[in-house]
Amino acid sequence: MNDETRESDECRESATLNRRQFFSKLSFVLSGIAALIIGIPIVGFLVSPFLRKVPEVWRPVGSVDSFKIATTVVVNFLDASPLPWAGLTANTAAWLRRESEQTFIAFSINCTHLGCPVKWLPDADLFMCPCHGGVYYKDGTVAAGPPPKPLPRYPVRVKNGQVEILASPIPITTS
Repeated sequence: MNDETRESDECRESATLNRRQFFSKLSFVLSGIAALIIGIPIVGFLVSPFLRKVPEVWRPVGSVDSFKIATTVVVNFLDASPLPWAGLTANTAAWLRRESEQTFIAFSINCTHLGCPVKWLPDADLFMCPCHGGVYYKDGTVAAGPPPKPLPRYPVRVKNGQVEILASPIPITTS
């Protein structure tokens, strides 16, 4: 082999290494861009509950006279911060129990086990979760089954003859 052939082979090898290095760096850059495209929304989702403040809104659910003492009924109301595109999902509900003339208790309709909606069984004075057999007493405490906590409560007040519930996100994790 002559000198020109050796130089030509060395140039090809260095060009091949440069090409490999280029594609290696390009794949790292493209992988980084893909990670950013996927990662930014995930981080935003995880951080948003800490940044978004839900307003405290008292929602009227009916007049005091429309609820009988010692009865539990479902009441519907608008979510605390309905978004314009929320549609029907802006509506929520709670179980409202009238204890005395001016005392009301509102329970979340969602079981603390996995969030399934509980049913009120008036003949047994119990709340029943149909998904996994969770049972709650009329005061919301756990009677049987897998629920780890009592039914969450909404704050309730009576104002100007109206029963009002402090609307908030579904209070599954609070007791």
